[in-house]
Amino acid sequence: MIIEGRPGRGGILAVGEALMEFRRSTPDGALATPGEWAGPFPSGAPAIFASVAARLGAPSALTAAVGDDRFGHALLARLEADGVGTGAVRVAPGRATALAFVAYDDEGGRDFWFSVPDSAATDLDASAVERAAAEAGWLHVSGSTVAFGGKLGDAVEASAERVAAAGGRISVDPNLRPDAHPDARARTARLARRAHVLFPSAGELEALGLEESELARTALVCRTAGAAGALVSGAGLDGEVRHVPAPAVTEVDPTGAGDTFAAAFVTRLRDGAEPLAAARFACATAARSVTVLGAMQARVEPGP
Repeated sequence: MIIEGRPGRGGILAVGEALMEFRRSTPDGALATPGEWAGPFPSGAPAIFASVAARLGAPSALTAAVGDDRFGHALLARLEADGVGTGAVRVAPGRATALAFVAYDDEGGRDFWFSVPDSAATDLDASAVERAAAEAGWLHVSGSTVAFGGKLGDAVEASAERVAAAGGRISVDPNLRPDAHPDARARTARLARRAHVLFPSAGELEALGLEESELARTALVCRTAGAAGALVSGAGLDGEVRHVPAPAVTEVDPTGAGDTFAAAFVTRLRDGAEPLAAARFACATAARSVTVLGAMQARVEPGP
């Protein structure tokens, strides 16, 4: 079953997992022991990106799949309320909506568990993916989606081929897991090489065997550094690397901050902002996102 939604021709498309997340309330890093949990919160890197982009006023759509259950319908309701086009979101009969459990310790370390490989999230509708990619002018890719492999990885690469062939733009957040399979690393590296905008965090380009100086010849490279802000280099910056600081905030939940940053940067850049202005806006938006529990729960402000 396909839920009808705003197609957003020429808009921004995110492809991948939509899920419900449970967050450990106490900073003990304990994932598999009894304790207090908060949630469920709508989540999943592509869903977070699409939600933030839509709330910032960009025509945005998501290609994903959820279960025909209460979690799946709650995810759909939230995405639609945010203005995300859900015409390519499949409700998969007989499959459960993907879940995630995330626990942080008091030093910022994280442990997590995803049910994505065994869930509805992998049951995308191939024809809906193709239609959504044909209507998109910008594709955003999260490496977490590529890492899950299967239909999710295939859908990302197929969408990138379609958008690139039509002259659209591609942004990539490597979002590289330490235990990522070599095939996922290779796929992510291929996508990064064709990207117009990249959002790597520390060490990710090196782990993918990529050189920032080479990528920056044709792309904007925005290295995200959490509370330290971002380092921006590449097209339009005359070979310089510019630091953009982040506002000081009290961190409550960093989950999804990178996806929020990417969405804010892309929407502002797409509207014609200079890269450094887009990065300043993205830093401010991502900083607000970490001050509450839940990756999509912070208020989004379009700003000046």
